[in-house]
Amino acid sequence: MKLFLREHLLLIIIQLIQCALIITLFWLDGYRGLGVTIYAIFLSLVLLTVFLIYRYMSRKKLYRRLQNPLQTLDESLETTERAPISEALDQLLISQYRLYQEELQKAVSRQDEHLLFMDRWVHQMKTPLSVIELTAQTLDEPESSSIREETDRMRNGLNTVLYMARLRTITEDFQIKPVMLSKLVHEVNRENKRFYIRNEVYPQLKEERPSILVETDEKWIFFLLTQLVHNAVKYSTEKTNHLVISIYERLGEAVLEVKDFGVGIPVVDKKRVFNKFYTGENGRKYRESTGMGLYLVKEVAEKLEHRLELESTVGEGTTIRIIFSETQNLT
Repeated sequence: MKLFLREHLLLIIIQLIQCALIITLFWLDGYRGLGVTIYAIFLSLVLLTVFLIYRYMSRKKLYRRLQNPLQTLDESLETTERAPISEALDQLLISQYRLYQEELQKAVSRQDEHLLFMDRWVHQMKTPLSVIELTAQTLDEPESSSIREETDRMRNGLNTVLYMARLRTITEDFQIKPVMLSKLVHEVNRENKRFYIRNEVYPQLKEERPSILVETDEKWIFFLLTQLVHNAVKYSTEKTNHLVISIYERLGEAVLEVKDFGVGIPVVDKKRVFNKFYTGENGRKYRESTGMGLYLVKEVAEKLEHRLELESTVGEGTTIRIIFSETQNLT
């Protein structure tokens, strides 16, 4: 209604001016009969009112559509009245909808091509890395260890790129099945054995009871735990040489906990450490930080419908928990 009144405000003002001009003309012509003047004005206003009512009723859906924002793109295909202006608006929205769909499809195709390229490029880069590692094994120390340290960093970076590229289509890549948490932790520790030794930080597994199973995707949860372990080791201090990985149940839910005894997270950074590219105070001190590790952890956990908890005290360390809500499958 407000839009209708705004559109016809000028017409109403002109009509009122016209009524005033009629009275003025009658007065200048010497006619002093008030009844006829009032009757003329009344007829003019009645005709204006009838016209406005007809105009509003015939275009009521149009005004409502213009005033209320679209909730979904499919609403662009809905039709209004058969008035010419309404039909023209419907055709405009339909053509805009089709144009948008075409541009969206082009963007999706370009992104898919980019993701495919990144996926293939990462796999291609792993081959020369493996060759470099094999070559490094024939060298003497400390050259051999230095080269393998750098190749490990490159491999971790490539894996981060690969999982980041796959994050958009993560739901299509799910394979949910029972996963034994203790076995998963052992595999992660074995995969990062050289990383632990190089940084002189060693994991300690605390298991409340054996054979705790959870419903999750083994590949993605492996990546998620690896990211937490790397963060725990990276931000450990020289005075601490261990981190604790705990598996236990709490209120009927399984919990996988990674606890380090390092620098901790400042209070001002706690709410933002899961943001994309946010490195925080510690990230600026450790230049290898990309700000993507905990962001990927949060995104993957949300896609897997697992919860995250973070506790940290500066100078004492950080604890991050992955909470699995699929308790009916625990054994």
